[in-house]
Amino acid sequence: MSLASLLLLLAQATPAEEPVAPYAVSDANAGARPFTGNGMATAFHGQAGIARIVDDLVATNQRDPRISDIFKGQDLVRLRRVLKEQFCYLLGAGCGYTGRDMTAAHKDMGIQANDMNALVENLQAAMHREGVPFANANGFLAKLAPMRGHIVTR
Repeated sequence: MSLASLLLLLAQATPAEEPVAPYAVSDANAGARPFTGNGMATAFHGQAGIARIVDDLVATNQRDPRISDIFKGQDLVRLRRVLKEQFCYLLGAGCGYTGRDMTAAHKDMGIQANDMNALVENLQAAMHREGVPFANANGFLAKLAPMRGHIVTR
């Protein structure tokens, strides 16, 4: 098999993101200002650790009977990418955020308080499995908490 054939096969096997309506790309869409310094990024094991946490979180949410329905039919390729960017940006790990703002990203999803609580529990578990110190994990959750009002709609 030639290299070109192999690359074509890989490209066909890798799911692509679904198109979305145009929007203004801005780090401000991440929903909060990033932590300063590199302490949080280090506690989360840098970009590789953040990627593992997001992959763990998305997989756990897909299996969680409390919230798995929310993730059915969603663009999980885009979700993983923008969550990695958002977490990386907020944790000061050297990324920019290219996703939509929290209100637009969660519009018409009907997310309830119980759904958000389950997601936070799953995020806590993913951070614990990655070995993020408790104080750093709580600091990150405190950074994310104000976004709840832009995500929970029912």
